[in-house]
Amino acid sequence: MTLRLLIVDDDPGIASALARGMAIHGYEAQTEMRADTALAHLLGGGFSAAIVDVMLGEDSGIDLVREARAAGVDVPVLMLSALSEVEQRAAGLEAGADDYVVKPFSLDELVARLRVQEKRAEARRPQPATFRKSIRLLCLGPAEVTLTEREADLLLLLVGQGSEPLARGDIFDALWGADGAADAPGSENVVDVYIGYVRKKLARQDFGFGIRTVRNKGFCIEGIAPQVLS
Repeated sequence: MTLRLLIVDDDPGIASALARGMAIHGYEAQTEMRADTALAHLLGGGFSAAIVDVMLGEDSGIDLVREARAAGVDVPVLMLSALSEVEQRAAGLEAGADDYVVKPFSLDELVARLRVQEKRAEARRPQPATFRKSIRLLCLGPAEVTLTEREADLLLLLVGQGSEPLARGDIFDALWGADGAADAPGSENVVDVYIGYVRKKLARQDFGFGIRTVRNKGFCIEGIAPQVLS
C-alpha cells in the first residue's frame, strides 16, 4: 500500500531528494516550501505522515506543527533541523512533533523513525466494532449484543449509507415496503420504534457509535461505523 507523505522544506533540492528517497520505501511524497500551503494540505487530510523542517524561510516549522495540532491534525510528524541544541528539539516536541531528526541524517534512520511513529499512531487510533451478519452479533472488545433480524437489517441499512442521513420514508420502504403496509396511517412510525430498539441496545455498552437524528433529513451513523463481517 502506498502511503502519502507531506514533506515541508524550503530547500527544493533537499525536498526533492528526500521525496525520491522516500519513494524507494513505498511513500508517495508531496513537497511544500511554505507553511501556509502545507497547513492547508494537512487540514485537507489524505496524508499518513509529515516531515517538517524547522526553518521554512521566514516561516517556522514549529509554528506550523503547533497550528496543525491545534486544528486537530493527528498524523505522525517528524521534524528536521540542522540545529542540534536541546532547546530547539524541545520546542519542536512541545509543539506536537512526534520525533526530531538532526541533519545530516541517514535515510534509513529517518524511515525507521517514521515507521515507529506510524505504528504508535495506528495503536492509538480507535478500532471499529464488528458486526457478524450470520449471527447478528455486534462486538467491540468485551462489549457485545445480539440484534433481532429487523434490527440487524436497520443497522446494515444505515451503515451502508455512510455519513449521509437516510430519510424515514426510505428506511420504511426498504425494510417494510414489501409487506404492503406503506399506505397505512402512521406506518412510518415503525421506523422510530426500531430506531429506539437499536439505540437502547447500543446504549447498554460502548460500541463506538450511535444513531443520530438529523432534523428534517432522517437518521445516520454517528461515530466509528462498525465493520460488517459475514
